[in-house]
Amino acid sequence: MKLKPLGDRVVIKQLEAEEKTKSGIVLPGNAQEKPQEAEVIAVGPGGIIEGKEVTMQVKVGDKVIYSKYAGTEIKIDNEEFIIVKQNDILAIVE
Repeated sequence: MKLKPLGDRVVIKQLEAEEKTKSGIVLPGNAQEKPQEAEVIAVGPGGIIEGKEVTMQVKVGDKVIYSKYAGTEIKIDNEEFIIVKQNDILAIVE
């Protein structure tokens, strides 16, 4: 399976939620908050988007923080991905 995003879109895969709090309390699945951290799986080509030049600033393999309610969730081959616009990515985790 290969996804190729168009324009300034990025395909990300959400990282697993923490199962324990810092104090050691184990959280059940429904109490875990969805993480906003993800790994970049594929990056669109950028280019002229709505009359503006867009240069892609992320690359495959980057760990990123993205807006909480951003993107479109999709499921392919029993794996969940999110397609977001580059401007919904807030930071690259180094």
